[in-house]
Amino acid sequence: MATTQLTTPVPRRAFPLPSLLALATAVFVTALTENLPAGVLPGMSRALGVSESAAGQTVTVYAIGSAVTAIPLTAATAAWSRKRLLLTAMAGFAVANTVTALSANYPLTLAARFLAGVAAGLAWALLAGYARRLVPVEAQGRAMAVAMAGVPVALSVGVPVGTFLGRALAWRVPFLAMTALAVAVVGWIAALLPDQPPPGRSPAADHGRPEPDGGVRAALHVPGVAPVLTVTVLFVLAHTILFTYVSPFLDRAGLGGAADSVLLVFGPASLVSVWLTGVHIHRRLRRLTIGGALLVALTAGLLGLWSHSAPLVHLAALLWGLGWGGAPTLLQTAVGDAGGERADAAQAMLVTLWNAAMAGGGVVGGLVLGRLGTGALPWTVLALLLPVLAVTLAARRHGFPATRGRTGSGVAGPQAGV
Repeated sequence: MATTQLTTPVPRRAFPLPSLLALATAVFVTALTENLPAGVLPGMSRALGVSESAAGQTVTVYAIGSAVTAIPLTAATAAWSRKRLLLTAMAGFAVANTVTALSANYPLTLAARFLAGVAAGLAWALLAGYARRLVPVEAQGRAMAVAMAGVPVALSVGVPVGTFLGRALAWRVPFLAMTALAVAVVGWIAALLPDQPPPGRSPAADHGRPEPDGGVRAALHVPGVAPVLTVTVLFVLAHTILFTYVSPFLDRAGLGGAADSVLLVFGPASLVSVWLTGVHIHRRLRRLTIGGALLVALTAGLLGLWSHSAPLVHLAALLWGLGWGGAPTLLQTAVGDAGGERADAAQAMLVTLWNAAMAGGGVVGGLVLGRLGTGALPWTVLALLLPVLAVTLAARRHGFPATRGRTGSGVAGPQAGV
């Protein structure tokens, strides 16, 4: 006699928006802490008794702190739970911003900014994996987009607001506000985020000892990791050259007054890009990456050919934001997918190379500006984006596959339901 087997449907987990917003706010803290000095340089330089160019090195030393410590600290803290590590990083931001706000000594300020960079290196190496582990594989793209939205919000809203507060009140006020926000994020994370074990081990496995994952060197040899890192360096370098020197470029094109409105167009376009990336990344990561690079390349072409036309320059800013806004989510997702069980080590390399490319963008852009003039800047950006497209197109099997399967994400695995 036939029998009917009844099965209980597995309930769908709710999308963990409050937890992801906590991560997005942590991302906002890291991005704004990095860029905040640029908006308050005059007041900072007067208070510290140094030139504006010397005060600007507070941004450089932040990037150096992230670049030189992300990999060794990721290895040193491999056995830590992810929540403990994230709380430590956010506490580091609170301390660093407090010291920056209260310091009247230039070397002490540089030390505080270096500490902030160290905290950023720790945070960036785990934020992407944290967001991905909170949801099933099919929702990872949306989760990453929510978490990474903190970057364009920091650039398009946080920096202008911080600059306004610095000018209206005092340059120290925005840093104190960042301290308060970092403290609030610590409480938010402690209250809402579920803990996660280190990658490569289950919560109860091996009596709490992490399984060996081969470290950074082994992660570099995982198929697909090297192409993603190559694309990251070149794409970030191209963007940073354009972003750092957009004001002098527009000045010498006769559009000096348009710098604010150009960035105002770029910011919202970046947010739209983040949203589109979150909707489509699970099935179209490869296409989105290629499309983003093409849009930024088109931006460079428009600026190179029609830099004197205000409407076309603003159109270029729109395309730039649409092309770049989703890049952090795309690249961190790609390296996480490629890295598998070594995803955190791969993320640490991405953080290191990302910050190195940002520092290199300032140097390369400055050399181009000094030797070839502003007219060469867009063509330099375009030249860097051509190999970005070539590597992305070539990495069809590993790195930027045509489709993201369930086996493509090594960080989700058994922790996806945490």
